[in-house]
Formats: sequence, C-alpha cells, structure tokens
Amino acid sequence: MSILNRVFELRAQGRDVISLCVGEPQQGAPADVRRRAAEVVLDGTDLGYSEVFGIVGLRERIAAHYRRWYGVEVPVSRIAVTGGSSGAFDMVFLASFDAGDRVALASPGYPAYSNILRAQDVEVVELACGPEVRFQPTVEMLEAAHREAPLKGLMLASPANPTGTMIERAELAALAEWCRANGVRLISDEIYHGVTFGPTRGTTALECSQDAVVISSFSKYWGMTGWRLGWAILPEDLVRPCDAIAGNLALCPPVPAQHACVEAFTDASYAECDAAVEGFARARALVLDAVEGLGWSDMAPADGAFYMFFRISEVLGPFADATEWCAALLESEGVALAPGLDFDPQGGAEYVRLSLAAGPENIAEALARIRRFQVSLAA
Repeated sequence: MSILNRVFELRAQGRDVISLCVGEPQQGAPADVRRRAAEVVLDGTDLGYSEVFGIVGLRERIAAHYRRWYGVEVPVSRIAVTGGSSGAFDMVFLASFDAGDRVALASPGYPAYSNILRAQDVEVVELACGPEVRFQPTVEMLEAAHREAPLKGLMLASPANPTGTMIERAELAALAEWCRANGVRLISDEIYHGVTFGPTRGTTALECSQDAVVISSFSKYWGMTGWRLGWAILPEDLVRPCDAIAGNLALCPPVPAQHACVEAFTDASYAECDAAVEGFARARALVLDAVEGLGWSDMAPADGAFYMFFRISEVLGPFADATEWCAALLESEGVALAPGLDFDPQGGAEYVRLSLAAGPENIAEALARIRRFQVSLAA
C-alpha cells in the first residue's frame, strides 16, 4: 500500500505513472449493469434494507450462473450476498472458527486471509508453497500440519493471488476429500473464476464437495471493484449462523448494487467480460515474451487471474530486496509493481507481483521502462 500511496502522490505531481501493483480491471461494469444502476436510482425502486442475504432476484441469478458455468445446482437459500468478498470472509471465518483454531493457507497468498483470521484470534498455519508445487498446497502438507496439531480449516484460492496458479480438478477433489475425512472446513476463494487462460473458467469446489464454502465477487471478472458486492455459497450448517452474523455486521449488502448486478448475468454482460479477459491474455503474452530477456525466474504458471509472480534476485543490483527495487523503479521510471513480501513475509523478499489488469498497451510501455531501468542498474 505504501507503493500505491506513492503512485497517487506522483500522479498528483503530474508524473506519468503506470500502476501494475493492484488487481483493478480497467473496463468497469458491463453496460447492462450501469444502465440498471441508473434506473434504480430514478425509477422509484425500493432502496431500503433488503433481506440479510440479499434480494431473491439476485440470488436466483447467481444460482443460474452456477448451472450455466459449472452444471451445479445451488439452492437459493444457501447463497449469501455480501459487501464484497471481504464481507464474505469476515462472515464465514466468524461462523466457522473459534479463537485458537488452526487454519491452513498457502504462502505466498492474499494477505487479507491471514490478517482477518488473526484479528479473530485464529492461528494461521502458513504452508510454504514454492514453484515445485506450483505455489498451491498439497495433501502431504496438510497431513504434516495436522500431525503437529489438528487443523480446523483450509483456505484455498484458485486462481490464486499473487501467483495466478490454479488447482486442477483431481487435486481439488483430493484436497476436498482430505478435509471431509479429517473434519476440516474447506473454504474456496473463486473470485477470479472466468479470468482464466486455459480451457476452463475454473473448477468450483462445489463440484467436489457440498460441504465446502465458496466465496466469489463481482469485482474481478465483472470489473466492479468499487460496487462492493460479492457472495458466499454456504453448506447447510452455516446458513443460520451466517445469517445471524451478517445481520449484525452489515444488516444487508448494498441495495442499489444488488439491483444493478441482476444484469451482470445477461449474454451481453458475459460477452463484455470475456472481451476484457482477452485483453488480459494479450497482456500476459507480452510479459511471457519479455521475461527471459528481463532475467526474471521461478515464474508462477499464470493460469488465471491477472497476476504474474517472479523472482528477481538476479537483477536486484544494489538493492537489498524487491521492496527497495520496486521503490526505485517507481521513482526512476514511473512503473509500480507489488513487492513479494506483501504476500509471503518469509520467502517473498526477492519476488514481485505484476498485475495485467492495466491492459496490453500499458503493459507494453511498462516493460520498455523496466528494461531501461535494469540496463541503468547494470551500467
């Protein structure tokens, strides 16, 4: 966040800065969503409190989305619309775990998982996941951690932040079966589903286990970060606890956004979002073509999301770690990358995360600036 704050400062000074440090798609909400948002503000739609889990019409559209993409039937009663995926994490973690419980997650990983869990006095068990396991946890890692002291939960992300790696269906099924057999709550962050660069949009944990919790959002595939709307699909035993918790935390999700997001599931909206993903794919191809010449290594297989994660130890030059290198790159060339320590406090000092969300044109210019910066270090 200090890098991002500096981006704002430099732009206020008139500097041309390309920010590749946040996962914020540039395309914005689909046209049908924006049209409906304008209508609900003006046409007298009731914008008072909704049901705690959100309006039925939106939950029905989410259920239809799971039939469309995955062939999975989800009862509307098990769908909880939330204030972004962040609201879903708060709610689900509170409902699932008690203080002192142990929850495993991959490292590197999205820092909010561990921060929220620790704020709730849950013990976070960070599983060191490097390139040899494609930056994703394995059953063997879980068994080792479980032997030390019993686990109560496993937090997965596929595609993952910061690496973009995905868990194949067979691997996900094995993890889900291990969790079921050992009484471990499986929570699957699927916020980047649809932003994928292979034959599938992602495998939902619901295909492998009806006991899993699935969390997603309108922020990434639909490009609606500021609308603050997400959802959780809950197993039956969490429906009533989550209803009680959500009612106390937020009363209901943002109502205007709920009415607008009903239109996120039209054919036109899907087409707009898929076109944006094609742009991310072009940006990804540019980086893949450039990476060998940049001297970056241990690249995470960027199967999905709009992130790429690299080790830059060979090009650090006079800098002690990637944090210093990123700060110097920003000041010198106006390119912002995220230092790896944000995502892996133990092993991330030599890594950076690059976001593709800025689009191929910005990526091409940023790569030219990065090359120039690295040449200056070698001079």
